[in-house]
Amino acid sequence: MKKKNIFGLLTMALAVTFVACNELDEVPDNRTEIDTVEKVQLLLTSGYPQSVPAVVCELSGDNLVDNNVVKTATHRSAYAPFQDEAYRWEDIKNYGTGEDDTPYQVWEGYYQGIAVANHAIDAMKNMSTNPAADPELSHSWGEAHVLRAYLHFVLVNFFAEAYKDEQQSEKDKGIPYVTEPETVVNVNYGADEYRHSVAETYRLIEKDLLEGINLIDDARYKVPAYHFNHNAAHAFAARFYLYKRDYAKCIEHANEALGTNAASSLRKWASISTNTINSMLNSYNDEQAPCNFLLQTAYSLQDRMLSAIRYVINQGNKNEKVPSTKDIIYGGGPNWSNRLPAYDGKIYRYGENDDGSWLFRVYEYFEYDDKIAGIGWVHIIYQPFTAEETLLCRAEAKLYLGQRESALQDLNLWTLSKQVETPLTQAQITKFYKGDYTTNDYVSDLHPQDMSSQFPVLEGDDLTMLYCILHFRRVETMFEGLRWFDIKRYGITVHHAYRGPMDYDVTHDYLYWNDKRRVLQIPNNVITAGYPSTDRTYTAPDQTSSASAPKPLLAN
Repeated sequence: MKKKNIFGLLTMALAVTFVACNELDEVPDNRTEIDTVEKVQLLLTSGYPQSVPAVVCELSGDNLVDNNVVKTATHRSAYAPFQDEAYRWEDIKNYGTGEDDTPYQVWEGYYQGIAVANHAIDAMKNMSTNPAADPELSHSWGEAHVLRAYLHFVLVNFFAEAYKDEQQSEKDKGIPYVTEPETVVNVNYGADEYRHSVAETYRLIEKDLLEGINLIDDARYKVPAYHFNHNAAHAFAARFYLYKRDYAKCIEHANEALGTNAASSLRKWASISTNTINSMLNSYNDEQAPCNFLLQTAYSLQDRMLSAIRYVINQGNKNEKVPSTKDIIYGGGPNWSNRLPAYDGKIYRYGENDDGSWLFRVYEYFEYDDKIAGIGWVHIIYQPFTAEETLLCRAEAKLYLGQRESALQDLNLWTLSKQVETPLTQAQITKFYKGDYTTNDYVSDLHPQDMSSQFPVLEGDDLTMLYCILHFRRVETMFEGLRWFDIKRYGITVHHAYRGPMDYDVTHDYLYWNDKRRVLQIPNNVITAGYPSTDRTYTAPDQTSSASAPKPLLAN
């Protein structure tokens, strides 16, 4: 197929091939029709994307620093040119359509998954007048709708503004919410019927989520951890409602995922063998581990990007006002000093001079096509939903509902699971997160009330606990890209200092809460195909004349 289309039709890569049979009197192959429960289930298995937004999100956020700035004598290039564009918050154009970790791979992979869900839903409609009530189809009906909701959820948070409130988010451009099978090449997804606002996109996500979440039956899965099982679906609902700021529903779904004994679901770090990195990976990605609500395999070169030692977790450079992300992510906390005990023996570094450090979990698997030639595919296993992240969602929701003591209990569970023996107290939190972002690297520059007047205002001990939750989330979700979504929904200021391999001077750039570059550009391949581009034009504020201009970030 040579004609360009925006979302990509289903191809032979799917579990089931669709063939146009208008001129045929009979179906030439029994794989061309989705007409049994088994075929629907097989089709849905292919709906989980093999791409993730983690690399672009990590480069856009504040976890990685440019080693050319940290170590002034270095002149390294990025592993792939598009990574420079991502770090500089530029439109990402310098990539090929087959290149891993790019916005195009996310757009293509997630909309292809949506197409799978739509074909499965359409097939079930043809098989039953009421699939949701059909004992043979109801589970797949539920999985298809939850999957479709999740894929749109990732896309809207990646390619649109964060949810602000019902009124403000009606003004923000969302993404096309596709609910019908794509059967022709040139669908006009720029038409009004597809141009949803962020608020409308969220309403459609919620509709799909509620349609399917109570129908999922884990007994129908051979390997539940690679599907939207009961816990994964409710963990997704908890995150969705947290982002939407419906805190009561966030807690309700988090409770459903975590059960009555949340501690039993958390990762058992003491049982992870440190004999080899492969043994650690196998333990961490164990499909039977109760903490791994959902596992996702992806073609990703994130490990190789980090090993290129250009954009890394590193000690920073105070002369250039770059804080140590190594200290923030791997360092001390309110009730522990130095490194989290759970990470002892599990953090690797590049070079004798500690040019970059990474937790073993990002290490790649290699799938050989030809062992003799040494060629194949790079895989990484991600955990889109875990018990730990869901626990932190619940803690944040409790905080906003005035349940600070209960939120503190959840935070204690988190530190205990990381093998911290000292109990966490509010006094420790208040002391550790005192001051503001100009004096404390563990405190972020938040602007939620600038984004929405309806955002609750936290002060005093509530505010320091929020800083603690955001810090714990940053540690918990490193390499996953979720920190970028926290940056967007809280309007956190990000400072990037970078120096190209051929440059002498360091460039400093700041991403403020109202910067249009917080919305990633639609892939240029999609724009070429006819979908309207995103306006990312931004004019830096005049900090000398505006009382409301953002304050510059300072180093300790």
